[in-house]
Amino acid sequence: MKLKSRVLLSVALGALAFPAVAQTKARTMAAPVASLVKAVDIPYQTFTLANGLRVVVHTDRKAPVVAVSVWYDVGSKHEPKGVTGFAHLFEHLMFNGSENAPGDFFEPLKQVGATDFNGTTYFDRTNYFETVPTAALPRALFLESDRMGYLTGAITQAVLDEQRGVVQNEKRQGDNQPYGLLGYRITEGLFPAGHPYAHDTIGSMEDLDAATVTTVKAWFRDHYGPNNAVLVLAGDIDVATAKPMVEKYFGAIKAGPKSALPAAPVTTLAAPVVETIKDRVAAVALTRNWAVPGLNDPQSPALEVAAAVLGGLSSSRTNNQLVRKEKLFTQISVDNSAFAQVGTFNIFGLVRPGVDPVLAGKRLDAVIADFLKTGPTADEVSRVVTSTVARRIRGLESVGGFGGKAVALAEGALYSNDPGFYKKQLAALAAQTPASVKAAANKWLSRPVLTVNVVEGARDAYAEAQVPPAVTVKPAPETPVKGTRGALPAVGEVAGLTFPAVSRTRLPNGIELVYAQRSAVPVTQAVISFDAGRAADPADRLGTQQLTLDMLDEGTRTLDSIAVAEAKERLGAQIGTGASADRTTVSLVVPSANLTPALDLLADVTRDPAFAEAEVARLKNQQLAQIAQELTDPQGLAQRVLPGYLYGATSPYGRPGGSGDPKVVASLSRTDLIAFQQAWLRPDKAKIFVVSDRPLAEISAAMAAGFGDWKAIGTGGTKSFPTSLPAPAAAKIVLVDRPDSPQSLISVALPTRLKGTDELLPLIAANDALGGSFLGRLNMNLREDKHWSYGVFGGFNRNEFAAPYSVSAPVQADQTGPSVAALRQDVTDFVTTKPMTQVEFDRSINGAVRAMSGQFETSGAVLTAMQTNDLFRRPDDYYATITGRYRALTLPQVRADIARALDPAAITWVVIGDAGKVRPQLDRVGLPVDVVPAASVTGAR
Repeated sequence: MKLKSRVLLSVALGALAFPAVAQTKARTMAAPVASLVKAVDIPYQTFTLANGLRVVVHTDRKAPVVAVSVWYDVGSKHEPKGVTGFAHLFEHLMFNGSENAPGDFFEPLKQVGATDFNGTTYFDRTNYFETVPTAALPRALFLESDRMGYLTGAITQAVLDEQRGVVQNEKRQGDNQPYGLLGYRITEGLFPAGHPYAHDTIGSMEDLDAATVTTVKAWFRDHYGPNNAVLVLAGDIDVATAKPMVEKYFGAIKAGPKSALPAAPVTTLAAPVVETIKDRVAAVALTRNWAVPGLNDPQSPALEVAAAVLGGLSSSRTNNQLVRKEKLFTQISVDNSAFAQVGTFNIFGLVRPGVDPVLAGKRLDAVIADFLKTGPTADEVSRVVTSTVARRIRGLESVGGFGGKAVALAEGALYSNDPGFYKKQLAALAAQTPASVKAAANKWLSRPVLTVNVVEGARDAYAEAQVPPAVTVKPAPETPVKGTRGALPAVGEVAGLTFPAVSRTRLPNGIELVYAQRSAVPVTQAVISFDAGRAADPADRLGTQQLTLDMLDEGTRTLDSIAVAEAKERLGAQIGTGASADRTTVSLVVPSANLTPALDLLADVTRDPAFAEAEVARLKNQQLAQIAQELTDPQGLAQRVLPGYLYGATSPYGRPGGSGDPKVVASLSRTDLIAFQQAWLRPDKAKIFVVSDRPLAEISAAMAAGFGDWKAIGTGGTKSFPTSLPAPAAAKIVLVDRPDSPQSLISVALPTRLKGTDELLPLIAANDALGGSFLGRLNMNLREDKHWSYGVFGGFNRNEFAAPYSVSAPVQADQTGPSVAALRQDVTDFVTTKPMTQVEFDRSINGAVRAMSGQFETSGAVLTAMQTNDLFRRPDDYYATITGRYRALTLPQVRADIARALDPAAITWVVIGDAGKVRPQLDRVGLPVDVVPAASVTGAR
């Protein structure tokens, strides 16, 4: 992650104040960057234990939760030949219990209501994190310290075999995607064999197979000591409270070896290299790649700006010239990935179908060359800085997770020996000039380039796709070591959820405004929600809605598409569109300092899109390319096939998902899009939801100025749902043939008699034990017990007029049939002979209740909850009362409700996989099998 910061450079930042947006009605000038940067701050204190553990503490009292984040100085760059993937494998092993906390690590975290709990591995580090109620902090520290100091005794052959299989299926899941093999070729091409960054974190199947209990225990002893780690506590905690608590749980752990920083030079190719690989893709991919300096190098910020100007911004050079104007590509992205010691500068573009890739490549190289010759403009640099600062402000609301404040502090401490390094990074970014960016870009991007292209064809053979041979003889079971630290710390009383008060008012034209105030960060989030959704897409014109939405910010009557993109960037604003089954949305996220001009822009985009003919033609081509891509992707295929079996052919929900029918999209005209907009995106179908640090009076006045005089045109659209749900169909298997798939994606389609407006809380509580959590039976069976999958989850697809049940289970290809049989048995058992147990019930209720404060830590979560309550006709204070609702549930009640809702005999099993490999397996399941070629999955079921 690229960290930014607050700096006191008013002179430098003042020079980046932005001009007013031109060509629009009286727009207010955006706030200077300096005023935005002042909001970016993460105060912290540090201390170090005698064993070398570094601890960083940040106090944030907005919610009764604490983020716990442990970062180890060990990643794939520390892996010598023969042990690639060990750091990542160990990340998984450390979730399987320790000597004093045996069993799955998620179990005690679930019980206390932890949120945002996970772990990741990359080139430079392994990290573990969870956000827990303040009262549960001692338990979280006990668990983290136990796997730091008391793990090896819990590692057995069975545990190793289990997590090895899980990791290999994680690899297959990534490999199974279109372009899934591209990353390996880029990494190996940029760095010579033996370079620390020359292999991907996931490692090789061969090295994972060769891992033994002895070698993995040795790996742990060499790398996971306290003196090789950073612990960050962020949230409802202070250093006076943290220090004795950390000393209690971590102080007795002995120091271990310190990871040696490997030599990792920024390599330069001797000459340009061009490689081409084949894959079952719908569009040719062109890439350009260089090794560049890492995040601690003074030139890294300049390269970050260069990447954004060249292909990171919506208004970037490549996007404007090659996507918008010349229409040679459907998408281009440019990224400067700055790791601790080196970085990679990567350009990725999808050639528009029908365009000569050679021509596209030449034009891409010409745009790059022109950028190196001319450099960025001052305005381009300004827009990059503003967008970056705005992203950092938004990220400050969360204390933990994948990108909160704990991450910023931990990365700085581990990579740069400075928790506040994010400030230095932003200072350096803000100090960039066109000249500095041009100089860095010329120095590093003028060197020989690695070109790796992907073309359509039968996927090239590769060793990682081979299924490891089954182990026929296993060692005798080992007895894990029992610890001596005593029981897990008790959890004190967890503070209840304080959900903000929700107010409702109306604009002069009757649009309802639903508002809540949150002051943790100076940001406003707003959603204009229209009563439309995917159910409003015409049954015989599928794809109309997506093209209409995509066109909204591609030009208005006063701004062309480039001007709209530049206006958003100058304001640090995100304006997006989307559609759920029932609602269509236009959303805004912006620093509140820029709220007035941002709402002006939002109103312009929503009310006055131009639907310019040239832009319609361009976006149609992009949507057609997207459809073609979906037909090569497992999830894309599933979302087209699954709805008809979930909802029935007569329901608007039952229409194929995805980006539409290619024949329809190709025929759409500007008139069609205007008609859809006027029928559905209109004030009498709209509600506005806002969460902001600004008071309601200010928000209401601003919204009235932008939308209060909006009047509907013509007659609004209507949706028609069947009065009764279809009768359950007989169980069967639908096999969508996708050759060369190392995994199969199994999707369960199980219609129910439920609607989203029903009270589904008992079913949600029951499903926690079946498919709703990591500890659910489906995931524990296929991932943890059989290790055939990286993860299996199931739940109710809750829409206004229907709530069917579905499961997603990516499994290794050679276990597709057995996986279907296992899932079938698990669902059947759960609603018949092996219902939810008291232990599962208690875990579900306690976890749900205790997790509430963590779940609603951010304004975005509150905004989503407000819309959900409105859609399902629940009171605005629903979540303020949900603890009592959960506590009122009983085990007999939830058992009975789930048994009535789910009929295992009515499941349709949709399998996306290689028919040549999996059809014989599926024939043995005992259900009828229909085989459908992937290429035929375009429109109707």
